[in-house]
Order: sequence, then structure tokens, then C-alpha cells
Amino acid sequence: MAQFFEVHPENPQQRLLKQAVALLARGEIVAVPTDSSYALACHLDDKDAVDQLRRIRQVDEKHHLTLLCRDLREVSHYARVDNKQYRLLKAATPGPYTFLLEATKEVPRRVSHPQRKTIGLRVPDHKVLCELLTLHGAPLLATTLIPPGETEALNDAQTIRERFEKQLGAVIDAGACPSEPTTVVDLTPMGTGDDPVVIRMGRGSLALLGL
Repeated sequence: MAQFFEVHPENPQQRLLKQAVALLARGEIVAVPTDSSYALACHLDDKDAVDQLRRIRQVDEKHHLTLLCRDLREVSHYARVDNKQYRLLKAATPGPYTFLLEATKEVPRRVSHPQRKTIGLRVPDHKVLCELLTLHGAPLLATTLIPPGETEALNDAQTIRERFEKQLGAVIDAGACPSEPTTVVDLTPMGTGDDPVVIRMGRGSLALLGL
């Protein structure tokens, strides 16, 4: 049975977020609000939790999962970033963008793309999620909370609780999210002198990226 944490969107209660962090440390999946939509998050280094994350979404290993990072220093720890890529990242973070980059050895093989060895990374602009990441002290592995067979992400915490309460450790309710997916940009072509490739147009403006 999923725990339900109602937190203030601008001044989240630390004791509730600490309880959520404890659940993540025990291998639980937690539904978290972001600056785009609600997402499912788990501990990066917990294989069973990652497998459960994929089962809930019903996606295979070729589906890009995303690392939610606190800042660009964390991004550069888990992805290979050259100067051009870094300037683009700096212009767009924090914000509703997901960037595909070549994963470093710090990323477990089971969570990077099996053929491309890439990983999705982003620095969210959401007070509650940022506080959660700070308390956790490391990135969280996440995927947008889109129910199997559907195309739209869930945006109501109570609905998430009702539909997934037996599969989740907790739901963090901070109110409705913007309900628009992140803009996804593949930055790996920049490593060979090519332009970034927009994989999905979402909430993040391409103009901010100079694209």
C-alpha cells in the first residue's frame, strides 16, 4: 500500500521528504512531481527497483530511462560532456529538458541504452523534487508516469495512488504539474561535430537552446 505524502509545493515539509528518501533507500518506487509531469523514481543502484520501474511502465531495456540530477556537476559525473555540450546544458538547466548523452562508467550498464550506451539526464526546476534530490544526495533514476497502453502522463496524485498503490512505496502530492512532457534532445552527435537532434518537442523552448 503506497504511502501518501501531501507536501507544500513551495515549502515542502522536510520530515515527509525524509520518509520518502528512506523508502527509496529500501528499494521502493516513488511517484514524484516534476516541472513537466509526474514521474516514477527509484534508487539508481538498486537492480530490483529498476526492474520494478520497467515492469510498472511495461518498457524494455531499450527505453531510455532518465537520471534526475541536482546540478550540472552531477550531470558531468554520469555523462561525458564536452565544452560545446556543456554550454548548451548550462543555458537550459534547470528546466523541462531531457538530454541524451554518452554514459560514463558511473552509470550501471543495466540502465543505459544497451546498444548506444547513452543515458537521459536532466536537472529539473521543481522545488519539491529538488529538495528530495538534495536529501537523497544522489541522482534518482526516473521515467515519466504514463500508464501502460496510454499516451498521456498522469497528473493527479490521488489518481496515481488509486491506480498504482500496490506497486509503489509512496506518492508525493505537491499539486498538479504542468502536464507537458520535457523536450528531449540528443546531444551525442555534437561529439563528432554534428548538430543536436530533437527527439521530442515538449515544454522546453528550442529557442533557449539556439536550435
